[in-house]
Amino acid sequence: MKFQPSFLLKNRHVQTLYAPLFRKFPKIEIDIENFTLSDGDFVEAYWHKLTNHTNTTPILILFHGLTGSFDSPYIKGVMLAAEKKGFSSVLMHFRGCSGKDNLKPRSYHSGDTQDAREFIASIHKRYPKAKLFAAGYSLGANMLLKLIAEEKDKTPLTAAVAVSAPMLLDVCANKMRKGFSKFYQNILLKDLRLALHKKYDAHPMKKLIGLKREDIEKLKDFWEFDEAYTAKINGFQSAQDYYTKSSAKQYLKAITIPTLIIHAKDDPFMTQEVIPKKEDISKAISLEILDHGGHVGFISGSLFSPIYWLDKRIVTFYKEQMEKQ
Repeated sequence: MKFQPSFLLKNRHVQTLYAPLFRKFPKIEIDIENFTLSDGDFVEAYWHKLTNHTNTTPILILFHGLTGSFDSPYIKGVMLAAEKKGFSSVLMHFRGCSGKDNLKPRSYHSGDTQDAREFIASIHKRYPKAKLFAAGYSLGANMLLKLIAEEKDKTPLTAAVAVSAPMLLDVCANKMRKGFSKFYQNILLKDLRLALHKKYDAHPMKKLIGLKREDIEKLKDFWEFDEAYTAKINGFQSAQDYYTKSSAKQYLKAITIPTLIIHAKDDPFMTQEVIPKKEDISKAISLEILDHGGHVGFISGSLFSPIYWLDKRIVTFYKEQMEKQ
């Protein structure tokens, strides 16, 4: 499956923005699960083609990016591609990302693997005969890589795919301060600030993190937002401490299950410093580093006849792993 974008699709920003702006989907039937976490909070999981207790249908577990959700085109796209190849699929929304506010003052972050660990374990317990696969995108990809490194051989996952993972979070936060990358940062920060305002409606946030509500709008980049909220509410000493401990690149050598990392050299969210080299990874990891693809783009074909290569590549990788077993 060669990735062959046309001339105009070789632009990093076209790759990044094309699907969110132009990709259309038929109505996708979903079943919503309210999954209760060990700390009493919850996440919403959206199932497509829900399997049953006696079924051996393979299940694809999905993790979206920062401020993403079921409405993210890469989620709907891979769900439909997986269905065609005989998979059930489920998206675990991170806390507060499904449209329902979560119950705790804290939200989710790039290195928070506990919620995903609990959810995957629950699926494995419910469907012990089903092979489990996982795919993460952007923030979800960084989290997934860290999780399977922590789990090693204990993970119930058969294989994993990580797409456009920001594996050095401080490098990525610096990149998002510059040039056209600030455009993407501003969009994401708008959603993050809105979510933080909702926290102030429900919790004594000034007491918890020391930030006045009126100062939320003064948080102008990821460094400032993560210093003021993400790090403090999650027990990190600083934004740098959060970035250092949560960045997935340092954990890659510990991964033991077949894992495909898909990354574009022209990703506008990060620099090529993020891309791992052979000496950074375990033998279980396959790297597909492409010259083009933007951030979670990877659209082949042409502007008027796009081929959503990423969806097909992910599902093909899983099929390949199943055939090897």
